[in-house]
Amino acid sequence: MFPGFTLTEIDVGAVRLRVRHGGSGPPVVLLHGHPRTHATWHRVAPRLAARHTVICPDLRGYGGSSKPPSDPEHTVYSKRAMAADVVGLLDALGHRRAAVIGHDRGAYVAMRTALDHPDRVSRLGVLDGVPIGEALARCDARFAARWWHWFFLGQLAKPAERVINADPDAWYGGSPEEMGEQAYADYRRAIGDPATVHAMCEDYRAGLGPDRAADDADRAAGRRIACPVLFAWSERDDMVDLYGDPAAIWRDWADDVRTASIPSGHHMAEEAPRELTDVLAGFLAEEVAAVSDPRG
Repeated sequence: MFPGFTLTEIDVGAVRLRVRHGGSGPPVVLLHGHPRTHATWHRVAPRLAARHTVICPDLRGYGGSSKPPSDPEHTVYSKRAMAADVVGLLDALGHRRAAVIGHDRGAYVAMRTALDHPDRVSRLGVLDGVPIGEALARCDARFAARWWHWFFLGQLAKPAERVINADPDAWYGGSPEEMGEQAYADYRRAIGDPATVHAMCEDYRAGLGPDRAADDADRAAGRRIACPVLFAWSERDDMVDLYGDPAAIWRDWADDVRTASIPSGHHMAEEAPRELTDVLAGFLAEEVAAVSDPRG
């Protein structure tokens, strides 16, 4: 996986992140979703590395990154905390600004990074997601039936960890054929670790608590995303079924919103890597052109 990339651990302040990075050019951070690790990008990152410095961390709590003790308010696994990790990673690698692209739960981290640290994010890419606060505000029986795992993982009356740890392979699924053998092996190591399972549940508990509160506070204050935004969705997932025109939701948060659909199921980086890479490369092309422009 990831030919020419370096695999390392980087201290970003509150945690240490396992990170794969390589390539050259304007930096782009790729943030995975649940329950994957950074290895989900192994068919995309090398293609982008021809024109970009590509940085693929495991989110805190996921994969090989630190799993700090959780707190009663679930702020330790909030997207605000994870966004601070992204900024710490940029500092450690010597990058002032970067494009930040996130899929699934990683999309919420990417959005929070752009809102909390607008001077550090040059472009924002969100894949298969709308803001957590917006999703929960629109929650109805159909959403609850399809996305019931948000509430199962997020509740504490009967914690999900015991159920999941009884058979994580059956719970999470996946296969080497769809993910690639090495990526699948990396993923299975992660989901087989009860500490990782707990951290992933805490991610969802934060989603129902501090993450929603942060989104709602930004909405009430009229805060908007300052940089260009790409919203891309999987054609065989349920973004359109749930929201009709999900891009309209993002236009309430940013002035410059580009859109694209990807012919895949939810895990687009694994199922349609070439199509996704083309979309991301097109969105990032203006940064490459700016770096190449002798006028600066």
